[in-house]
Amino acid sequence: MNDSLAIKELNEQQMKEQRGLLIQLSPGIEQADYERMLAEMLRNGYRMVGVFDGQRCVGISGFWISTKFYCDKYIEPDNVVIDTDYRSRGIGKLLLDWLTEEGKRCGCRSIILDAYVENAPAHRFYFREGFIARGFHFLKKI
Repeated sequence: MNDSLAIKELNEQQMKEQRGLLIQLSPGIEQADYERMLAEMLRNGYRMVGVFDGQRCVGISGFWISTKFYCDKYIEPDNVVIDTDYRSRGIGKLLLDWLTEEGKRCGCRSIILDAYVENAPAHRFYFREGFIARGFHFLKKI
């Protein structure tokens, strides 16, 4: 991994600037929709961390901290995206390590996350990092 990389939690304006990265994972989200959804997510405790190579943000992960009966207090990485030009350079590991430490700092007992069914590289990464496939996440548009 490059020693020039820096990781930091983002403020709201910095989060708004990350749509370009987010659409690498979730294409089709327009800027206005991104900002509308982000505002609602922020009201519900959403936070985001970014990895920077100089001034360029090359990886992001949103995250939530909450509690569920099956896992107690948890941290949930959400929308984890590494720029296509920076993949396989340890940035995902850097983000996950930061999130793990933040979870511990906040008293979390576990990390839970979703990964798209078709995202086999992410599955391999999470398995390698010690995650287990605990269940299915279902979606129905209404």
